[in-house]
Amino acid sequence: MLTAFLVFFPLAAALLLHFAKGGAARALALGASLLEFAVALYAAGYYYASGRLGNPASGFDLNLNWIPSAGINFHLGVDGLSLCLILLTTALVPIILATAFRHEEYENPGAFYALVLFMQTGLLGVFTALDAFVFYFFWEVALIPIYFLAGAWSRHERRIQITFKFFLYTIIGSLFMLAGFVYLYLQTGPAAGSLAAHSSDLQAFYSLKLSASEQSWLFWLVFAAFAVKMPIFPFHTWQPDTYTESPAPATMLLSGIMLKMGIYGCLRWLLPVVPLGVSQWQQLVEVLAIIGIIYGAIIAIRQDDMKRLIAYSSLSHVGLMIAGVFSLKAIGLQGTVVQMLAHGVNVVGMFLVADAIERRTGTRSLAELGGLTRRTPLLSVCFLVMLLSTVALPLTGGFVGEFLLLAGVYEFNAWAGAIAGLTIIFSAVYLLRMYQRAMLGPDSAYSETITDLSGAELAMFAPLVVLVFWLGLFPGTFLHLAEPVTQSILTAVGR
Repeated sequence: MLTAFLVFFPLAAALLLHFAKGGAARALALGASLLEFAVALYAAGYYYASGRLGNPASGFDLNLNWIPSAGINFHLGVDGLSLCLILLTTALVPIILATAFRHEEYENPGAFYALVLFMQTGLLGVFTALDAFVFYFFWEVALIPIYFLAGAWSRHERRIQITFKFFLYTIIGSLFMLAGFVYLYLQTGPAAGSLAAHSSDLQAFYSLKLSASEQSWLFWLVFAAFAVKMPIFPFHTWQPDTYTESPAPATMLLSGIMLKMGIYGCLRWLLPVVPLGVSQWQQLVEVLAIIGIIYGAIIAIRQDDMKRLIAYSSLSHVGLMIAGVFSLKAIGLQGTVVQMLAHGVNVVGMFLVADAIERRTGTRSLAELGGLTRRTPLLSVCFLVMLLSTVALPLTGGFVGEFLLLAGVYEFNAWAGAIAGLTIIFSAVYLLRMYQRAMLGPDSAYSETITDLSGAELAMFAPLVVLVFWLGLFPGTFLHLAEPVTQSILTAVGR
């Protein structure tokens, strides 16, 4: 029941929002998201207390007949890996909703909040699905609200073209994944106690004995959807424009949570299902990931727009996570889990800073900013904390994740680890440059008129700052959750 509540409660709240107006809509949306987070914390406590850490196959299962004649069940469950991402999603959504509250110019705000909660249902469905077609269903469900959030509420004149490009990339990749799932489904036998000839259950896919040639092309069918969603170079061309021109809450959903769907998909649905295909294409994916690290960082250095700079920074850091996944080393997979959490917190915090500055000045251009820190000490401190975690300063979550990832990549290949390590140097260059030009540079036209964070805005930054240091000081909280799952993945891959 906990799993069902976590997945479907945001949908119920989204439906109720159609009957609420003004302040009531805000209160309902925020209250529902906070209740969802409280239930997620309860689920995590219960998970720890019940001793499920040693059994990654178990969870809070919901397994109902959906299409029994075809062997398709509505199967959801929670293990350590999915629980980490449930906690990330439910922690960030209230902050994202609160960001939307700051934009009084949004038309029909109740619909905006409803779409955010609708998307939360899609995201949590992806992170808990244990049936291939249920996974695909929620994968598409998560796309629908973000398409409208990014397109309908954007003020950019090219919003239709930008959003359509994102939609086209995503839907084509998803269709490739569906084709791969259909083929895998047709290779399965009947499930125990089922009259259907085939099964789409995750464990049925894990049990398949496919040839190396089958796994080779199946790898690209399934990986296509994940490569676009993360995104990995060269499937990334939709990302900079979409991140830059979407409303701030939509950008936070895309960067903070939605891209984790692709990395999670690799861990859950790719590595254990087609291990021979993974081994065959491992080096090519590592090369693409490292190209993405360097490419994203170099382009970020040249950016003047704060949101575009953060978008390319995200591309660079995602490249490191992909390199960690395909290192197929225990420390690399563990680092990926921690870095997914740290990146989600960091990138939402950075976009929150950019949004706060743009709302006060009307610009995101670094050339037009400068000298803001004199009148904004609270904003300056919050900005610096998010920046230093992104740069991987010790005692922050960014440091733990990137250290483990680089160790995993180095264990895979020393040269790859050395090149991937440049991400720390490059990120220090472009992020410290952004801070210097916006906050410490010569006085700008806004230096004397800009206002500091309000109490409500400080309340949005406070949990992000706490999470930055919690991940940096107590990473074991999440490493212990994910370790049994990552070990089972490596066993399935034969490592």
